[in-house]
Amino acid sequence: MRSRRGSNNSWDKAAEGWADFVRTGKDYFRDNLNNPATFRLIGNVKGKAVLDLACGEGYNTRILARKGAKVTGVDSSKKLIALANAEEKKEPRGVRYYKMNANYLKGMPEESFDLVTCFMALHDIHDYEDAVAEVARVLKKSGRFVFSIPHPCFEKLMVNGIRVNAAEKYFERIEHPIHWDMKRLTKPFKTVSFHRTLTDYSVALARNGLLISRLIEPTPTQEAVRKHPNLEDELVRPQSIIFESIKAGVNRES
Repeated sequence: MRSRRGSNNSWDKAAEGWADFVRTGKDYFRDNLNNPATFRLIGNVKGKAVLDLACGEGYNTRILARKGAKVTGVDSSKKLIALANAEEKKEPRGVRYYKMNANYLKGMPEESFDLVTCFMALHDIHDYEDAVAEVARVLKKSGRFVFSIPHPCFEKLMVNGIRVNAAEKYFERIEHPIHWDMKRLTKPFKTVSFHRTLTDYSVALARNGLLISRLIEPTPTQEAVRKHPNLEDELVRPQSIIFESIKAGVNRES
């Protein structure tokens, strides 16, 4: 049986502040950098069965539903799922939400989804290798897994209370706190993340027969930079990286 560890209750404490941050346009890295590139990569989802892994309060899950997908959202945070369900009740789109750890998708049938997404969240999951294995299990053959993470070459890490560039400790696997304390937040909060290498993710995919088909390092448009000058740095170095992998049905040992 797979480990059930992976629930991160720091997101329960962060839920209300996070929902306000996302829903009121304050998360401009999402809206002007990562989402446009990721949804272009995802393409047409009309009529597709989609699982949104670590869906949070459902912001991107609802976008997938509006695009015509039949969407299921899962997250380990009880409060985030409650917020997602409240939004679904207010504006029904047929999304089913479940409180569930990404590394143990209990009750999810094998080969039941055309697409699995994970928007900027796989790096927050402790047992990411088990999560990838579960993704492979529930994906149909030739189904796709599309996920985004902070670019591990360029992210900022808090190590022993000191902020360092990931490049200085790139090959170390580091659990580190994320302090969400920007002025645009109504309430600061703290979560936990995990620095891993690109090799770590690619090995986990290959072991489960998920073959990388495309990689994208998104950049903002000039219009986005004019609107949000803080995005200017992302014109010269990537803030994130997006993976697309396809289930080939062949497990590989690495």
